[in-house]
Amino acid sequence: MGAARRRYRRRPGQDVVAVQLKLDTDGFAYRKWGAEQRCKPGDWLVDNNGDLYTVDAAVFARTYRPSGKGTYLKATPVWAEIAARDGFVQTKEGRSRYAAGDYLVYNEEGGGDAYCMSRAKFEAMYEPDPSDA
Repeated sequence: MGAARRRYRRRPGQDVVAVQLKLDTDGFAYRKWGAEQRCKPGDWLVDNNGDLYTVDAAVFARTYRPSGKGTYLKATPVWAEIAARDGFVQTKEGRSRYAAGDYLVYNEEGGGDAYCMSRAKFEAMYEPDPSDA
């Protein structure tokens, strides 16, 4: 781990376009973040400003809110810390590789439901939550 974990919120105007995979399918596998990811039936396919990935159905329902027709905004806070060294984090979809200086991000305050993101991308999308002061 790197710097202390802090609470963040999504910056205004950082909506995503998303479609739920409501098809008769077993899901699919895809390569991203340095490893194989797995999408399950009912998961969401998300376009985050050109970055495409899937989000677990239960996580999406708990953390995103509709903001328009086919657009959603992450409405719940995240907790994040800067990684001190390279590594992998286990996500609901698979493993994701991160580099020293990237952010390790958690949907749960205790560190559960993890993912990772480059420092530049994280800081463009998130801001410190003032209620964490």
